[in-house]
Amino acid sequence: MESPARIAADITCPLCQSSETHFWHQDKKRSYQHCSQCDLVFVDRCQHLSHDDEKSVYDLHENNDQDMGYREFLSRMADPIRQRVPAGSLGLDFGSGPGPVLAQMFRETGYRMNTFDVYYANQPDVMTQQYDFITSTEVFEHLSAPAQVLEQLSAILKPGGYLGIMTKRVTSQEAFASWHYKNDPTHITFFSENSFHWIARHYRMTLEVISQDVVILQKKTDLQQ
Repeated sequence: MESPARIAADITCPLCQSSETHFWHQDKKRSYQHCSQCDLVFVDRCQHLSHDDEKSVYDLHENNDQDMGYREFLSRMADPIRQRVPAGSLGLDFGSGPGPVLAQMFRETGYRMNTFDVYYANQPDVMTQQYDFITSTEVFEHLSAPAQVLEQLSAILKPGGYLGIMTKRVTSQEAFASWHYKNDPTHITFFSENSFHWIARHYRMTLEVISQDVVILQKKTDLQQ
């Protein structure tokens, strides 16, 4: 079996498609690569779970809309979006999971919501509409093809619309070594703040860093291009 460092030499970054990737970290189960261009850290596709194994992990999640603690957790995404987008606007919760609690929270405060999830709400028609805002909480760390997803989301987000992403961020190689977040076998893609700056530039958006795990991107209008 080849060493992780040698394997990394031929790996393309799943976000920016750069070949300037290198070995970053090795634990007992997986190796992690780092992209010099967009600062993404990622697990090579050959070490991803199968779709069936991935779904079996997600099926264990208990997203209950009566759980006040979970609602408070999601409010860290909902509140900054509500501050920027008026009630009555149309939103999409992308990667809504087995219990679409965030969408319900928005509906309760006067927003119109659609949901999409590849396993639990696979409704392709909702991915053809235009949205005032899109939320994605604890989803981006699971993406094997983040560039493809961002292209999709950017295309269905109206000019001036907001994309809210919640995912814990990489801070340093040293911290990554002991970071519990990487230990979930379904977590395969890890963004830093620099990664989100790259996304903002590439997809013609502005970036607001809200907290340690929440960012909001706003799609530029034609006048801002």
